[in-house]
Amino acid sequence: MQLKDTEFRIGTFHGRHDGTPAKVTAVRDDTRPEPYFWLCSCGAGRSFPTEDGVFPSAWRHTHPTRLDRLRQWTTRRLRTGRAR
Repeated sequence: MQLKDTEFRIGTFHGRHDGTPAKVTAVRDDTRPEPYFWLCSCGAGRSFPTEDGVFPSAWRHTHPTRLDRLRQWTTRRLRTGRAR
């Protein structure tokens, strides 16, 4: 991930979700309305107004709990069921 001049990496998380390897990069950018955010190699991302939620959210994205995995599985099943 290439960072802009105003962005500073504050953490990187490696893990898996949806059965594939994932890498989440937590970033701070003071030019944004919500300066803390993370981006995943899967394309997902999330913004925060303070640093408080960045690390737990990024960690959980790359290390989902059993409940998270069940939710992901259910979402995939519902998507494929609607496509038929």
